[in-house]
Amino acid sequence: MSGKFNTYKGYPLVKSGNDIYYGYMQDPYVIYIQVLETREENGDQMISKVRIVQMDTNEPNPLKAFVKNAERECGLYEALDFANVWLEKALKS
Repeated sequence: MSGKFNTYKGYPLVKSGNDIYYGYMQDPYVIYIQVLETREENGDQMISKVRIVQMDTNEPNPLKAFVKNAERECGLYEALDFANVWLEKALKS
């Protein structure tokens, strides 16, 4: 599959509906961001609450792949900054 992905701080972002995947799937970990709530601001829908999950890409059982998670009342960029910290720490260990 060829194509360009949007990136944030050097890692790809893939969005499908309310789900956002952050990171390279061939790396040991990726971050899954689920949009839980949005609010209207100046006629646009803005993210207001997310669930952020660090996932182990080598775990064959999807139920065991979730390493850690958190819910945050925040916008997209704050969620991505949070995800970037988790991803960087996980990939360095």
